[in-house]
Amino acid sequence: MWSYVRKKSNKQWIWLAMNTKNRQIIGFHVGKRTIKDAQALWDSIPNIFKEKATFFTDYWKAYKSVIPAKQHIALGKDSGFTNHQERFNLTLRQRVSRLVRKNLAFSKNIENHVGAIKYFIAHYNKNIAQQKT
Repeated sequence: MWSYVRKKSNKQWIWLAMNTKNRQIIGFHVGKRTIKDAQALWDSIPNIFKEKATFFTDYWKAYKSVIPAKQHIALGKDSGFTNHQERFNLTLRQRVSRLVRKNLAFSKNIENHVGAIKYFIAHYNKNIAQQKT
């Protein structure tokens, strides 16, 4: 999923990792669409998941370079394994107005952009945890 900071030509990709068992976001990164950024997403994921989880991604080549092959399965949207992630992307776009279009709330610097996304993820994870109890 992408958005922008200051102008539409300054695309910022929102990289997310979701625990599909409880639908909580376990890691995220905002940046470009490079191997370095894929590594930053991987680094944001807690070690317990890196050691034991299987990661389902799309076919973007950067994932293959950072996720160990034995834990990585690349799938298309038609597989159904990305449904929860796609639903979260839609929710994020609907609830964080700065991701949609240039208006009074759009991000003028990357720190505010990341902060708004981080705030929403924390709120989302808290609500998901409360629903499960």
